[in-house]
Amino acid sequence: MQNIYTLLDSGKTEDREEAYKHILVKQCNELGKIIPEMFEKISDYTELLLPDNLLEEGSIIRKMVEDIEEKDWKEEVEMIGWMYQYYISEKKDEIFAALKKNVKITKENIPAATQLFTPKWIVKYMVENSLGRLWLEGHPNEELQKEWKYYLEEAQQELEVEEELKKIKEEHSKLKPEDIKVLDPCMGSGHILVYAFDVLYEIYKTAGYSEREIPRMILKNNLYGLDIDDRAAQLASFALIMKARHYNRRLFREIEREHLELNLCSIQESNGITKEAIDYFVGKNEELRSDVEYLVEVFTDAKEYGSILEVEKVNFEALKQRLKEIEEDHNFTFGDYRKMLLDKLPMIIKQAEIMSRKYEVCVTNPPYMSSAGMNGKIFSYVKKNYNEGRNDLYTVFILKCMDYCLNGKYVSMITQQGWMSLTRSEKLREYIYGNVFYTNLVELGSHIFEGLSGEVVKSTAFVYRKDKNDNYLGIYNKLGNYTDSEQKRCAFLSGKNQYVYSMKNIKKIEGYPLSYWLSSELLNLFSNSTVSSNFICRAGMQTGNNEVFIRYWYEVEKGKLESITKSCDSKWYSYNKGGSQRKWYGNKELVVNWENNGKDIKKYKKERYEAGEIEKKNSECWNTEFYFVEGITWSSISSGTPMFRYESKESIFDIKGPTCFAKNTVSHDKLLCIMGYLNSSVARCLLQVLSPTLDCNPGTVSKLPYIDYKEENLLQLINKCIKISKKDWDSFETSWNFKVHPLLLIENGELRAESDEKNKKLSTTKYIADAFDVWRSFTDKQFEQLKYNEEELNRIFINIYGLQDELTPEVEDKNITIRKADRERDIKSFISYAVGCMFGRYSIDAEGLIYAGGEFKGKRNLDEKKVRRIEKDDDGNIISDSWVDATFLPDADNVIPITEDEYFEDDIVSRFIDFVRTVYSEETLEENLDFIADSIGRKPSETARQTIRRYFIKDFYKDHLKIYQRRPIYWMLDSGKNDGFKALIYMHRYNEQTVARVRTDYLHTLQRKYEAEIQRQQLIVDSKEYTVKDRTAASRKIGRISKQIEECREYDEVVAHLANDKISIDLDDGVKVNYAKFQGAKVINSKGKEVKMDLLAKI
Repeated sequence: MQNIYTLLDSGKTEDREEAYKHILVKQCNELGKIIPEMFEKISDYTELLLPDNLLEEGSIIRKMVEDIEEKDWKEEVEMIGWMYQYYISEKKDEIFAALKKNVKITKENIPAATQLFTPKWIVKYMVENSLGRLWLEGHPNEELQKEWKYYLEEAQQELEVEEELKKIKEEHSKLKPEDIKVLDPCMGSGHILVYAFDVLYEIYKTAGYSEREIPRMILKNNLYGLDIDDRAAQLASFALIMKARHYNRRLFREIEREHLELNLCSIQESNGITKEAIDYFVGKNEELRSDVEYLVEVFTDAKEYGSILEVEKVNFEALKQRLKEIEEDHNFTFGDYRKMLLDKLPMIIKQAEIMSRKYEVCVTNPPYMSSAGMNGKIFSYVKKNYNEGRNDLYTVFILKCMDYCLNGKYVSMITQQGWMSLTRSEKLREYIYGNVFYTNLVELGSHIFEGLSGEVVKSTAFVYRKDKNDNYLGIYNKLGNYTDSEQKRCAFLSGKNQYVYSMKNIKKIEGYPLSYWLSSELLNLFSNSTVSSNFICRAGMQTGNNEVFIRYWYEVEKGKLESITKSCDSKWYSYNKGGSQRKWYGNKELVVNWENNGKDIKKYKKERYEAGEIEKKNSECWNTEFYFVEGITWSSISSGTPMFRYESKESIFDIKGPTCFAKNTVSHDKLLCIMGYLNSSVARCLLQVLSPTLDCNPGTVSKLPYIDYKEENLLQLINKCIKISKKDWDSFETSWNFKVHPLLLIENGELRAESDEKNKKLSTTKYIADAFDVWRSFTDKQFEQLKYNEEELNRIFINIYGLQDELTPEVEDKNITIRKADRERDIKSFISYAVGCMFGRYSIDAEGLIYAGGEFKGKRNLDEKKVRRIEKDDDGNIISDSWVDATFLPDADNVIPITEDEYFEDDIVSRFIDFVRTVYSEETLEENLDFIADSIGRKPSETARQTIRRYFIKDFYKDHLKIYQRRPIYWMLDSGKNDGFKALIYMHRYNEQTVARVRTDYLHTLQRKYEAEIQRQQLIVDSKEYTVKDRTAASRKIGRISKQIEECREYDEVVAHLANDKISIDLDDGVKVNYAKFQGAKVINSKGKEVKMDLLAKI
């Protein structure tokens, strides 16, 4: 100790830090006597690998002391849980990134993958309404109840129910505090158990127990915890003991004196306990054999399963007595076996005791892990033992907690809310409702857990009694509409959005969705016929490898999807995979390889099944009889209400793009009518009953109440909605029915239809600003018309379903899913269209997609300045095929340079200016360039041309990647951060000579031009005829160009390498595969080192 004082008195920072380290070790060793499972004895601080500068400004210790208030250290021991959650957050991110690559979660990673810290107010709600309710039912106490501010009083019950509850209360009045056993089977860092300690302390106090004795009694008699994470269990032990010490400062001495052991376990495995060790353990007492063998068997690989393991009671006392004998046996003949058994068996016996008993109260926040993330062992186990809950670990725990709980006692949990309504959880709900009833429930919605953002995880907390009573009126709180945890908490305390409901009403709806907020009018609708009476809803194909079998339509050769229909002998077919929030029409972006009736996909699935990678049911292409059948489709996963779209006979559908099909006797018109209904406020309200989560599957839509109704006005409104939405979708170039940019379709101040453009090549307006004004006016009218139509449809369906007192027809602007004009976005799309014309993808002289792979000369004749114009009717049949004069010619060699100055006559800015001149006119060119530059963010000091050039250099490719979902069709060759060399090529026109042409005709030419420009700028620097400002600018430009020259020299290495390789591409492979062929080439740089270099800009 004298040495410590010497170090502290020296005044030196390093001595003070040395003293701190010694004190830390001393304190840890003292705590190790109290909590040996957390603090192992250490002899020297060097074992802790403590960093230097522990006490300096910005160090972890200083931050903990200065940034965390003193009262939090004293009282808020659950802070440890927050710290641990963030400690493992990086590991968690890695696990979920791997999960996206189909890497299953191993037992070592389960803790990090599933750890979520429960907000304090929800912990209080769960504990007060389970443990607290259990006590108050038998021992009413108004003062105690007032202290528990999250406690919900029981609703007024019917007389028959009151009589049953009276019997329960009489039974509970016999309970003494030490009789109540509380289990958290997923205790994590102990947050729930810590608050349960507070509640139990108050219970003991009101029962007249000595305040000094209470903490020890709680630790000994009441609290039990399990987890698979060793570190979390250590933290839980620490938190619980520190909480107990808060009430009794002498607790440490009592624990040490009485050898008090917590009823907490980090579940351990029996792996490594051999037959020989078991023989040694059994000795002469064969009665022990079956019990010890059972425990070894059940806890093999126990960390895979954790507290969901089914454990039976054995003769624990006999096993512990035998362990005591072994510990006292100093015959070391069997030393290895003895050490193994003494290391492993005590904890295995302890955890078996905890897992084999029943509890008065079970409270937990279980892990969330879908079956898709489970490894084979876990999935097989839960399928065998908890089949109704096998979809997720949290649903498994709903069943397991029921099993842990004594009859007539309480379970409280916070889980995801999918089990309340999802079709796949029907059997789970049926089982639950047959064995328990809910005393209260809080539907929390999203944004509850700080570690989770967005709408993906929606949660609910609940308390149920393990007993059956369909007439019991539970209290339900609907808080999902509040945006954050604090708002939800305040709404809960105020009693807002509170409902009283019985299980009897819940069971009136097919599938038993937990729809407690329904009025009698809405509830009665579910006695009508359902959608399934006239329609068939199905999930579609699961390719098994979307990277291989699915493409965006613009990636592949046009000739292989010329007519994306079943009748065409193509490779690629339209594929409906859900997509973004959009009603009526759209999201037609993907194609699937269904060549020869899906030969490649079927072969791939068969091989995976034979290799044991997938189940039999997943080895088939589902519901093929509905491929290429018209229907109504939607996205199965969405962040808001599902939106429904018409799908014609040209598509195959995906599991994520479920579709509703008409039965044989149902007409096309009725199919459209049901789309109107599904997009109405009525269906939206009813879907909230059947599927309040993000997942809306075919079973959910099938169960919607349906009244068969058809009238002419209804059909007209629906057809108008489809037409408006189709017009909007096809106005943008990512639609395969895109014809021409809308800013080129202006005639006499109005937007004309593409089909009226037959004999007119260009817009009649000379000003792009005027064209945009017309476009904006048109889109505003379309938007308002669609909104009016949707509101009229709502009125019709509200009247049909008799919900005038429940719903209103109004539609918010945010729910209208077509686009209004946006000046920046639409001018950028105009620029993109111009680039398409430069490459020959589009033409201002012919509608639609002109060239996307195949023979270029079959679509363009550059020598004669002609373009092939093919016109088709609505069914895709060719009605005319002719060659017409080309007003604007595409680039001849498929290379368009992007440079900081006009080093090439055909650089991209020059070509774009030619395009604007051609489309509008020479006389208005400057006004049009000004409007374009102002639209895309002109800087005060820039000319219009400078702004446009800067946009092409810095932002065009970023926008292109965004529009084309990171599957660019124009590829940017990019030398690096100094913008030494940039050029665009069109993927569909690429050939094996393209890179060589870039090198000889552009890269080397530009290098020579750079050198000439340096000489020109040097003349300015050396001449006294120029101002100081001009000479300074010239000097800076020389420096800039010198860096660009050096960058080009380095870049030339990779260009030369790939030019020599003469790489070929196959459009069927898609952008990702083909693009990667030009990246990461190994070359020798100017320093003689081998490096990896990219030809193209990173995507």
